Amino acid sequence: MTIAIVGGGLAAATAATELRERGYEGDVVIYSAEDHLPYERPPLSKEVLLGSKQVEDAQVHDEAWYTENRVRLERGVKVVSIDPAAHTLRTEPVAGGERTEHAYEKLLLATGAQPRHFDVADRVADPLYLRTVEDNARLLAALEPGAKIVIVGAGWIGLEVASAARQKDVEVTVYEVADLPLVAVLGPEIAQLFADLHRAHGVDLRLSTAVDQAALAAADLVVVGIGAIPSTELAEKAGLSVDRGVLVDETLRTSDPDIYAIGDVASHQHPVLGRRIRVEHWDTAIEQGKVVAHNLAGADEQYTHLPYFFTDQYDLGMEYFGSVGPDGYDRVDIEGDTDVANGGAFRAYWVKDGTVRAAMHANDWDASDSVRDSVGTAR
Repeated sequence: MTIAIVGGGLAAATAATELRERGYEGDVVIYSAEDHLPYERPPLSKEVLLGSKQVEDAQVHDEAWYTENRVRLERGVKVVSIDPAAHTLRTEPVAGGERTEHAYEKLLLATGAQPRHFDVADRVADPLYLRTVEDNARLLAALEPGAKIVIVGAGWIGLEVASAARQKDVEVTVYEVADLPLVAVLGPEIAQLFADLHRAHGVDLRLSTAVDQAALAAADLVVVGIGAIPSTELAEKAGLSVDRGVLVDETLRTSDPDIYAIGDVASHQHPVLGRRIRVEHWDTAIEQGKVVAHNLAGADEQYTHLPYFFTDQYDLGMEYFGSVGPDGYDRVDIEGDTDVANGGAFRAYWVKDGTVRAAMHANDWDASDSVRDSVGTAR
C-alpha cells in the first residue's frame, strides 16, 4: 500500500517517522514544494535569529534517515490536483516541467498555511513574511546593530522577531491595530504584561495605530506578521469539505474516507473541547502527525491532545495549555510575580463556569506539569 503525504514540513515528516517506527512496511512518499529537507519553523523566529542554532539544526532528520527508512522524499515538487475517485494525484516540478500521475491508497494533506499579505506594505516596501529558510536568511542579514525595522502585527512571530532584533541592538517599531498585543489569545490581563515587557526592552510599540506608510518606506526592513491562511486550494479542487480549513473528524479523516489532513490546514472536530479548532503550532503538527500515522495504517484513534504552544522573548519563557474558546472566560486567576521584565515568574488560569479552560506559566518551569494538568479541572 502506498501512503502519499502532501507537504514537506514538520507534520508530514512526523507522520512518516511514526509510520516507520510503528512498523508500517508499505511505501511512503512525501511531496514537498520546498527544496529543503523537512524542518521545524519555530526556530526561524527564535534560536536561529539569536544564533544559538543553525538552520540545519531545525531539520527533522538528515537526508540519510529518509533513505534508510525507505521514505521517498520528492523535493521541489508541487501536487497540482487530486482525484479521490481514482486514488491518484498529479505533480509538476516547481521549477517547471511535465506533469506526472501517481497512485495512492491513502493520502495525507499536510499543506500548512501561507502568511496573510498586507497590501499597504506590499505597495510601499519589500516586506518580509517569515515562513521559510530563505525568509529567515534575509531577516538575519538585516539584523545589524543600528538598523531600523518596522514590524506590522504584534502576534507571536512579530513579538519574537522584535525580541531577537532588540537583543542585537536593532531599532524596532511595532504597529498593532488592537489595543494590546496578543489580546485575542491571552486577554487584556496577560496581554498587558507582554506590552510592558517589550517597552521595557526599548521597542516602540504603537497600539491601536494604523501603519505609517512613510515609516514603512524608510525602514531598512519591514516584517509583516498578521496571521496565516490555511492552504486549502488542493482540497477544494478535490471536492473535500472545507470551511476555513480542511474539515476533519475526531480521527483526522476528511470527508473522503481515504484522505486525512493535519497541522495548520486542518479544522479538527476536537472530542474533548466539543468544537472545531484549527491550531497553527509546533506541538499540534507533531501530535497530530503521530495519531494520523496510526490511522493511515488502519487504526481508528481519536485525536484528544489539548492545544499547546510556547514562546521565548528576551528572558521570558512561556508555555500555554488548552483553549479558552469562543465563549471567553469569566476570570483569569494569576499567581506569582508578574514583573517578567525583571525576572518574575507566574502562573495564570482562565476560568469559565468554574472550570479551567486554559492555563499558562511564565518562567515557572517546575510548574509546567501541574499547570498542564489543571486544564479541565474545577477552580
